[in-house]
Amino acid sequence: MAKASHSVATRKRKKKVLKAAKGYWGDHSTQYQQAQRVLAHALEYAYRDRHNKKREFRSLWIARINAACRQEGISYSVFMDGLKKSKIALDRKILADLAVRDNLAFKKLVETVKK
Repeated sequence: MAKASHSVATRKRKKKVLKAAKGYWGDHSTQYQQAQRVLAHALEYAYRDRHNKKREFRSLWIARINAACRQEGISYSVFMDGLKKSKIALDRKILADLAVRDNLAFKKLVETVKK
């Protein structure tokens, strides 16, 4: 009996890895072993950074809100506490957007909190 050949499956598997590694630097996009190793790291980084992105955006929103609050003479923590006590339910993403794009609306919020 002839020896079984796995060439079709092997070629398909290798082409899949090399296609995913397209555009990588040097041999990382042309040599299977290099591509496989680099692709494994890339996928790990992608998984990790999808979660870190949420953390980074939250920090950015807080920084923007804080900067806008300081211009109005109030601290971020006092502002957020005042919003909770005033039962104003706006998340940080919306507040940061107001602080950057619509100063008048943000000033009204700050005045509401100060009262």
